[in-house]
Amino acid sequence: MSQAEAVPRAPRPLWSLGLLRSEIAMTFRRWRTLALLAVLAGIPVLVGIAVRIETGDGGPGGGGGGGPAFLSQVTHNGLFLVFASLTVTLPFFLPMSVGVIAGDSLAGEAHGGTLRYLLVAPAGRTRLLLVKYATTLTFCLVSTLIVALSALATGALLFPLGEVTLLSGTSVSFGEGLLRALAIAVAVAVSLTGFAAIGLFVSTLTTSGIAAMATTVGLLITVQILDSLPQLHALQPYLFPHYWLSFADLLRDPVYWDQLEKNLGLQALYAVVFGSAAWARFTTRDITA
Repeated sequence: MSQAEAVPRAPRPLWSLGLLRSEIAMTFRRWRTLALLAVLAGIPVLVGIAVRIETGDGGPGGGGGGGPAFLSQVTHNGLFLVFASLTVTLPFFLPMSVGVIAGDSLAGEAHGGTLRYLLVAPAGRTRLLLVKYATTLTFCLVSTLIVALSALATGALLFPLGEVTLLSGTSVSFGEGLLRALAIAVAVAVSLTGFAAIGLFVSTLTTSGIAAMATTVGLLITVQILDSLPQLHALQPYLFPHYWLSFADLLRDPVYWDQLEKNLGLQALYAVVFGSAAWARFTTRDITA
């Protein structure tokens, strides 16, 4: 036995910053990703313009008591456009975008014939799966921040800014309001982690990116419908979108943590269960493309 053969091979690390950077750069260079982000950035602009037109001179009274939460407060303080826009985009637009990215993550590579090359490259199945999930989580955060920044810029242009009156009636400075807006954006991004794991699992089941994206978005719509049916109230606390709007509790003084903690725990549960299912499927799957 030669000296080289006597030296055991070092185990392949489960993480690679180089691979992660490459995957993130490739994902955000795709026209599909840029189009999704552009649509998300445009929604706060449309909401702000609609409220401005409705109120005429931007005076109070916009939105009345209806519409999405926070919408009636936008005319008094443009910062509330951030909260209103996240409320509008969270039920469908943001998770739909995440579903497209997650669903196509592995199935798209298989359809394009690059998945087998990535595994030989050598990425390793577990490491590639982790990188794909981390890239999807990065998209969750970036897309949420883009909605928030677009809303903040639009709100500053169309409406006054100033002290923020919280849902509990307490007034805080504009600076603290910005910090709470950032915390809310992060909370919304975290709310999408469980759904991202579901999309990744679906992506391991097929070699068609379109089928994986359609299935993931279809699951989103189905679960949203189930979460709205009163007859299923006993099941609803276990559905991944049930606590999505709990971020509103960050606008209370003191903050109500109960629903936020339930949301965090539920997303962690979905991430672990469907992440494990994705790993079990992907590491035993016969990769032919």
